[in-house]
Amino acid sequence: MAKNDPQKQKIVLREGQVIQFPIRRLGINGEGVGYYQKKVIFVEGAIPGEKVLAKITQVDHKFAKAKLLQIKKRSAYRVDPRCPVYEECGGCQLQHIDRRLQLRLKRELIEEAFSRYTTLTEIPIEKTVRMDDPWSYRNKAQLPLKRTGSKVAMGMFSARSHHLVDLSECLVQHPIVTQVLNKVRSLVEELQIPIYEEKKHTGSLRHLVARVALATEEVQLVLVSRTPSFKKEKELVAKIRKSLPQVTSIIYNLNPEKTSLIFGEETRVLWGKEKIEEQLGDIRYLLSARAFFQLNPVQTEKLYDQVKQAAQLSGNEIVVDAYCGVGTIGLWLADQAKRVIGMDIIPEAVADAKENALLNEYQHVEYVLGKAEKLLPQWLEEGLKPDVIVVDPPRVGLEPALIQALLQVKVKRFIYVSCNPSTLAKDSRQLIQGGYQLEKIVPLDMFPQTAHVESVSTFTWKD
Repeated sequence: MAKNDPQKQKIVLREGQVIQFPIRRLGINGEGVGYYQKKVIFVEGAIPGEKVLAKITQVDHKFAKAKLLQIKKRSAYRVDPRCPVYEECGGCQLQHIDRRLQLRLKRELIEEAFSRYTTLTEIPIEKTVRMDDPWSYRNKAQLPLKRTGSKVAMGMFSARSHHLVDLSECLVQHPIVTQVLNKVRSLVEELQIPIYEEKKHTGSLRHLVARVALATEEVQLVLVSRTPSFKKEKELVAKIRKSLPQVTSIIYNLNPEKTSLIFGEETRVLWGKEKIEEQLGDIRYLLSARAFFQLNPVQTEKLYDQVKQAAQLSGNEIVVDAYCGVGTIGLWLADQAKRVIGMDIIPEAVADAKENALLNEYQHVEYVLGKAEKLLPQWLEEGLKPDVIVVDPPRVGLEPALIQALLQVKVKRFIYVSCNPSTLAKDSRQLIQGGYQLEKIVPLDMFPQTAHVESVSTFTWKD
């Protein structure tokens, strides 16, 4: 065969090149994923099953990114996004996909991760637990402010940019949260309160944060500022109290650092309660300003019910709730457990968890400050042997030391609540290699219209 035979020549992708190819699957960030000359290509806005014409915008040695130019073969599941700023905002990634396919694709994200990172030939995964009404579910929003002339803009920054997209209306946000934030923004503008300027690191007010408790409809408002106080602070509080009676807690958070993190370490009450009260099922929770609480309370009950079902409690078990936060999962299981012990590394979270245990009159529930990977081996040496361990870690997954502790403890039932399929699969590989057996994975649609998928995985120790 001749040296210049086109079958032997490898086509090298370059920026600006326009190519046509099919979309095979969904990426972890909601983009369509296809292959061209065996190279992975990510295309935002494309749907698995479609054939697209796209322009290469970035080429890496492992992958390429492309901009969708034209849909040559359209998916039957493509729909018109309901949000007018959907493509600009970036907060949602799947509004252009019919809900039925969204649920299947989220399940496939987990399957893909386990196929890539584990050697399992069969993945025991169930159907995605859906949300009946996939809109207006987010109970909290934390939005940056930006002054544009005499006006104050509020919204979200577009992906990979400093362009602030106005979010005076958000279809996945609870209407009360939207109402409160819009009104406070207008009051900030009216009083001409100094707004933070990121480039110069000047000004005061950085973010407005609002959270509504669905059970009580109490609203907590947090004003995040670069400075310990700001001009017309008292006037703003007075106007908020007069115009927004549903706000029962106004909190001031100081964040003086040049950082992308929203909250600083120092918090004080400007007016009203320090905490608002939420309720899931029969369990009541007090939430401080910086406390983590699931953003979708309706689906959270389904999530915790899956955890309870996986735990298979009879009333005689000792349960460890690692990464306990404000005690949400541990308290959900407390009515069927002999003893619940939770731990977290955030002092405020542990304090909230203790208070929530007292609020719900549980005497057999306790919370301590510390890392699970240190406490578990220590408790084991002291003779404490848990029957069930539940973890709900951040997106980075489990600390290596915690995985080693789990392999040492050899707990009968281990339940892993995950918000990241990739880290779940990587951690699962180590657990399985170390002696645990994966019984089942239940995906849940905690955040409809987005590419995020939550899951509950059940592991048992193989004797």
